[in-house]
Amino acid sequence: MNTEKTVISIKSWNQNDRPREKLIAKGKNALTDAELIAILIGSGNRDESAVALSQRLLLHVDHELNALGKLSVQQLTKFKGIGEAKAIAIIAALELGRRRRGEVSSRIEKITSSKDVYELMYPELADLMHEEFWVIYLNNSNKVLQKKQISIGGKTGTLVDARIVFGAALEFGATAVILAHNHPSGTLQPSKADKELTTKLKNGGACLDIKLLDHLIVTEKEYFSFADAAMI
Repeated sequence: MNTEKTVISIKSWNQNDRPREKLIAKGKNALTDAELIAILIGSGNRDESAVALSQRLLLHVDHELNALGKLSVQQLTKFKGIGEAKAIAIIAALELGRRRRGEVSSRIEKITSSKDVYELMYPELADLMHEEFWVIYLNNSNKVLQKKQISIGGKTGTLVDARIVFGAALEFGATAVILAHNHPSGTLQPSKADKELTTKLKNGGACLDIKLLDHLIVTEKEYFSFADAAMI
């Protein structure tokens, strides 16, 4: 009995089911993530179609596009059917998507909610594998004067010097600040150190008539706001 696996090429699919043709006929929103990736890589391997290979890629990262975007060329080329050119195409496409979101955040000129802060800081913090601490400096109307990286740490923490935070506030003429840092682990719960730092900077700012409005913990999917949780 012949037990060889039969691979059905995308070319033999119904025309409306082929990723490229489907995009033209039904629009980009009609395609699955796997179908979009299949368009990028163009072809699969001897054992699976481009769509099947893309599905396997997504399964490897639990269907998280952010996680896929973090894979290196070397990691992607370990998959049968993914050569250097295909790996580069995937990385480039996902980087364009990240930069597109960054353009949206750059147009946020005034902070009206914690969601605005998240959108502003997402491109800076969400994809990092280490912690970084940033401060957003605002005027009396909550208009963004500047956002500044204060420190870079490891996977579980980073040190913050209050003198740098408020020295920059005086330099920019800020009357309010918002703190932001990421948790690479994905946890949203503030640590004891996070709470102590928030209190320290709130009290330090009060001495200079600089108000601490919020402190956000940023992850790939969501955020935690000290202000929303009534912890400031």
